[in-house]
Amino acid sequence: MVFQSSDDYDYDLFTIGAGSGGVRASRVAAAHGAKVAIAEEHRVGGTCVIRGCVPKKMLVYGAHFAEDLEDCQRFGWEIEGKRFNWKTLRDNVLDDVARLEGAYTDTLENHDVTIFKQRAEITGPHEITLASGRVVTANHILIATGARPRMPECQGAEHAISSNEAFHLDELPKKIIIAGGGYIANEFAGIFNEFGCDVHIVNRGDRLLRSYDEAVRDRLLQISTTKGITFRFNTTFEYIKPCDEGGFYVKLSDGEEEKADLVMFAVGRIPNTEGLGLDKAGVELGEGGEIVVDRFSKTNVDHIYAVGDVTDRVQLTPVAIREGQAFADTVFGGHDPVAVDHSCIPSAVFSHPPIAAVGMTEGEAKNRLGSVKVYLSDFRPMKNVLAGRNERSLIKMVCDGDSGKIVGIHMIAPDAPEMMQAAAIAVKAGLTKADFDATTAIHPTMAEELVLMR
Repeated sequence: MVFQSSDDYDYDLFTIGAGSGGVRASRVAAAHGAKVAIAEEHRVGGTCVIRGCVPKKMLVYGAHFAEDLEDCQRFGWEIEGKRFNWKTLRDNVLDDVARLEGAYTDTLENHDVTIFKQRAEITGPHEITLASGRVVTANHILIATGARPRMPECQGAEHAISSNEAFHLDELPKKIIIAGGGYIANEFAGIFNEFGCDVHIVNRGDRLLRSYDEAVRDRLLQISTTKGITFRFNTTFEYIKPCDEGGFYVKLSDGEEEKADLVMFAVGRIPNTEGLGLDKAGVELGEGGEIVVDRFSKTNVDHIYAVGDVTDRVQLTPVAIREGQAFADTVFGGHDPVAVDHSCIPSAVFSHPPIAAVGMTEGEAKNRLGSVKVYLSDFRPMKNVLAGRNERSLIKMVCDGDSGKIVGIHMIAPDAPEMMQAAAIAVKAGLTKADFDATTAIHPTMAEELVLMR
């Protein structure tokens, strides 16, 4: 059934924020027959495409060559005169980001979605005012403004950068101090370390990657330390002061004043809800400023919805896309309401080496299920053996002790995220350890460890 557009409003849907969730929702709603407009004050594509997952993964690819060029010599390759040019990689990455921004824009325009490249604010019931002063009306309003890096309060915090600025550096720092212990901190620590920077991670807590299984967290810490990354736990910033000759004096709670070329904060993200008129519209916000929504992404105001990181349910691009799709199908698709299942979502940390996980950690499983069986494969990948690289991988499977159902898989290994995508399907489908055991291995691969654990 094609959606029947209303003549009572300028648009059937007005979306604020053209990131992954907002673009998907707008495109699908328009495909259902709705008259749609979208407003974006920065660049079409949002965090993931412009200043997040996509350019970050390109830097990760670039960083991998540091070890590949070293390892290849044991495989018979002779490399002479190798050197790294940061500006070449930076500019090529930014060029591809611009290409993707154009592709996202084309997608919207090809579906007849009107794009306003300016800020928008809700100023009345079904009313949106653009930065230009133009006022438009919409039957439904979708907030998809995402989140931004949290910048902690300390003396001189304004001298630090966030992950947003990391893609635009004029030159690489000789020494960088990164605040945080989550995935962004560890990913950029790995990137800068492979590019030859002296990297220090400063974490106010006592552990990395709190939501991940202890075994893979500990393995990443061990490998990263071996690679030369310095970790400083239970440590906070006292001040950051610029030096006359460049760089900064940094005072941390664990020691004396020291010098660094760059300080980067990667200590979480804050939902972008300020200045949208949500208070005037009566939209309920949570304690962290996130928009409170029901399972169908509807706020407490009947015609206003929200998807993606601004709701702070699960801050992952594929989740925002699913939420945008479900919203559009629910409101404009002409069939029963669609809700996104936020359980058993796979994720990855593109560290060096990467981590991937799905389902419950061993600790969570023991707390929830009581009876748990754990299978572990701790091995040195074939490539590392021949390369002479003493770096071990780990794959961990957590099962319900009574039924044998796999409730979690956790791994740290080269290409772990690529292996996890298929494994996550099996966990989501409720397969058992016996189902994996009955599957023939593909040899020789790292992924065969998934079906060979005893």
